[in-house]
Parts: sequence; C-alpha cells; structure tokens
Amino acid sequence: MTRAATISAALTGKADLYAALRGLAAQLPDLSLTEVLAAAPKHEAARLRGVDQGLLRAVIRRGQGLPAAAIEPALRQYLTQAKVSPLFLPAISEGPSLALQTRGEHPDMPAFSDRAFDAWFAAKGVPYGLGSYGEKRSVYATDQFADSASPERRTYHLGIDVFAPALTPVYAPLPGKVAFVTYNADPLDYGHTLILEHEAEDVTFHTLYGHLAGTLPGLCKVGDTVAVGQLIAHLGDWHENGGWAAHIHFQIMADMLEQTDGNFFGVGHESLWDVWQSICPDPNLILRLAPERFRV
Repeated sequence: MTRAATISAALTGKADLYAALRGLAAQLPDLSLTEVLAAAPKHEAARLRGVDQGLLRAVIRRGQGLPAAAIEPALRQYLTQAKVSPLFLPAISEGPSLALQTRGEHPDMPAFSDRAFDAWFAAKGVPYGLGSYGEKRSVYATDQFADSASPERRTYHLGIDVFAPALTPVYAPLPGKVAFVTYNADPLDYGHTLILEHEAEDVTFHTLYGHLAGTLPGLCKVGDTVAVGQLIAHLGDWHENGGWAAHIHFQIMADMLEQTDGNFFGVGHESLWDVWQSICPDPNLILRLAPERFRV
C-alpha cells in the first residue's frame, strides 16, 4: 500500500480525526500535515482544514514522540529559575485562599457564571479563590468548545483562575511586550483580554490574562514594553468579562498555534491532554503556589 493510500485508509470515516492523526504519526515518523491534507479523502480533509492547523501539527509531533510544542522543554527549564513578580498585591501566597473546584467539592457553590456566586464567595471571607489548571469542567458544553475534527468538546481547563473583587489590580509577573489587547465578546468568552509576549534566552512564549475590566485599553497598547511588576489590568465585572464572577484566567502558551486574533483556547480536549499540556504548561510555573492551595 502506498503512503497516500495508508493515510487515506486511516482517516476515512473516522469520527475522531485527532486520534487517527496521532496513530498515523506513530506509524509514519516523517509524516507532515501537508502530506495528510493532500492524501486525505475530501470530506475528512475539509474537516481537518476547519480546525487550527497548528494544533494538528502539534498532534502529529506528539504522535511522533516529540513535544507537541517544540520549545516546551526549554520553556519549563527557564520558568523554573526565572525571577517572577506576584500577579496580585498582596501576593496570594501571603494570606489565605480558597480552592474553588467545580466537581462537587463545594456542594452549595453556585457556578462561576451564576451571579449568586458573588455573595457565596464574599461570605467565605478570603481575599482569593483559586480555580485549577487541568480541571475537567462541565460548563464548557456549547458549540464554541467543539470543532470539526472530533465530536469531543474541549473541557480541560488550560489556565489558573484567581477570583477576587472586580477592579482588583493585576501586575505583570515577567517583563514582556504587549502582543494583543482585545475584547472577546461571545458569552462565556474572555471579555477584555491581554496577551503578552516574552523573550527569554532562546525561547519566545506568551501569557494570557482574560476576563479583565474596561480599563485595559488605557493601560496597555499593542507594542508597549511591559516591566516586571507593572500595573497591566484590573479584574472585570460581569458586564465586561464574558459573563463571569470577577476573576482572571491566567495561562501560558508555548505555541500560539495559528491564533492571531487576540484570543486563544482556554480549554483543551481530554483525549489530547498530553498535547495541550505541552502547548500550555501549568501556569503555576509562574505563580508558584503551594499545591495544597488548589485542593479542598
């Protein structure tokens, strides 16, 4: 069987093209996305073209036994020794916080998208609430968390959430440059969003700050240099942050894939979690909070 026939047979009629692509990459270590799209049946090729092409390349790399994001190992090494500044003042580590897990650990906790959450959280009397990286969340059930390559919804949280009152100041944890200042207006999206670009040693990576206040455009403009510890944003309220209780979604991107509009995936597929962990490493590499702060 020719390579083209092998590729076509592996993809034909498959509901989960990510899994099929990963399997192909393991079978053909020199496989490229260009080759896949040329050999795929018309229907499957159209489905593949309907998703982020960088994500497909990452799936292929992982299937070949490589890091899904090429710079991931170097980035992790850099972040373990980099000098970082707190995202909030007082620093989260200096006082109490509450782990806000969403799978029944707090039976009486309203959803983050329920306005009743504000009173519930205020009654806890702690300055910060923490939402976990890698948590599987049922709230991501709408079509915006699906794509054409698989019937699977993206449900695994790629950032760390920090809940605090609206207009709480946010400070840059690392020096960088403003890459995007956008307003992502879809329900349950990021609302006001900031993405910073960082260059360190031999790696270029990005950090994302979602659910911000309308003060953002007055604080940061694309191309601005940002100093470590600089005020960069405030937490947004319901009307401006995508429709959530006031918090920040903080995320690292080792690879921006082909996302160029000032947005980025905030949740990933469970079946591709090893891929997403490489693309978006744990933000606690920067926050450096004790693991028990994320446990109820």
